[in-house]
Amino acid sequence: MMLLAALLALAVAACAQSAAPAEQSAEPASPTSAPAVAPTSGDSAPAAEPTIAPAESVETTPAVVLPTGELPATQAPTATPAEEAKAKPIAQDIPNVEGIDAWLNTDDALSIQGLVGEGNVVLVDFWTYTCVNCIRTLPFLRDWWSRYEDDGLVILGIHTPEFEFEKDHENVAEALMTHEIGWPVAQDNDRVTWRNFENRYWPAKYLFNSHGELIYSHFGEGAYGETEQKIRNALVEAGADLSDDPLDLPQDQVRDAAFQSARIGGSAPVTPELYAGWQRNVGVARSGRHPYVAQYEDYFQSILDDGSGLIDVQVPQDLHPHLLYFQGVWSVEPERIRHARVTEDLEDYLALNYAAKSVNAVLTSDSGDPYRVVVTLDGAMLSEENAGADIQWDENGYSYIMVDEPRMYGIIDNPQYLPQSILTMRSNSDDFGVFAFTFGVYEEGP
Repeated sequence: MMLLAALLALAVAACAQSAAPAEQSAEPASPTSAPAVAPTSGDSAPAAEPTIAPAESVETTPAVVLPTGELPATQAPTATPAEEAKAKPIAQDIPNVEGIDAWLNTDDALSIQGLVGEGNVVLVDFWTYTCVNCIRTLPFLRDWWSRYEDDGLVILGIHTPEFEFEKDHENVAEALMTHEIGWPVAQDNDRVTWRNFENRYWPAKYLFNSHGELIYSHFGEGAYGETEQKIRNALVEAGADLSDDPLDLPQDQVRDAAFQSARIGGSAPVTPELYAGWQRNVGVARSGRHPYVAQYEDYFQSILDDGSGLIDVQVPQDLHPHLLYFQGVWSVEPERIRHARVTEDLEDYLALNYAAKSVNAVLTSDSGDPYRVVVTLDGAMLSEENAGADIQWDENGYSYIMVDEPRMYGIIDNPQYLPQSILTMRSNSDDFGVFAFTFGVYEEGP
């Protein structure tokens, strides 16, 4: 009880210190999906679509025929639908894009008001570059940008960081190159625009028609065909001619067959997103849930004792599923846990009993120097069949990743979904810093 009381006091301090409180960092929820799937798939309940009032019909008075057969001079020709659309005033309640630290892929600061004032349709995309759910949506955004840019679609990316290192301009610029993002992106480091939209999700999409009306929103992954149909409808309403662009709506990503089979059988657990830093662990403890870290008593007590955050712990023989375990000396920090000493024989490590097809990890190097992390699965080195995108092998057959920049790394990509498997990650470097793990159950991709 004393530890719990102290923990709650720590939580209050955490909320006061954190630039990105957990309450503002919610991931897409999935009340319509199986609870075990939601945190990994990125599915979300569709947002309530704003009701779009039908355009008022224009009443016309029957023409008065003069003896000469001409219309009266005061009788104006009836406006076409396209002309009526252009004449409609711009909405006044458009959220402001403001408090921006930097703009990328554009020389000018942009506003939704200004863009729709030029007749454009605007798709606002809230994202952050280490978010796996955001990364999964990027191929669809690239397709829409390529397909509809010349027809009046502007994608406006709002990069709102989850972790401190994601505020770095160079890191974001590098991510744009890595993911081939060509549309304008605003760095919303202080979450000013995030709050203007009352947003709570990564990713989140808001579609404004050429009058500045919010006509559609979607949170999380999926609904790509529905979103593209809304984009097309808005472009046609704005006057675009898409008759020579046949409609071929994209399909959502396909889930792994083994996962779908297990789900039909009634047992398909998927490990949810796991965070290593104490801010998030305090947050879930306050809500009455088990922290992401299994050895949470040592983990929290280390901060309460003297603020050092150092733990010296051992991994037990049996690992409960969906929890992070640590062996050796580690530093407990607000956003991550870091290996706290230099070793020679890979004696310190983290372990995880997970359920998924793919595993990703957000890792950093404070020094900027690259370091190796040796990865094993069920006690064996990885093979080409189960290796993630960032796995390499040395001359001795050791499977490892080389951490050389702060980003998300692809660790595991099994041939199919596994309901239980033990992952270990070891490094001799004291630069080894772990922020979060994410998991996937798709046939392809992270």
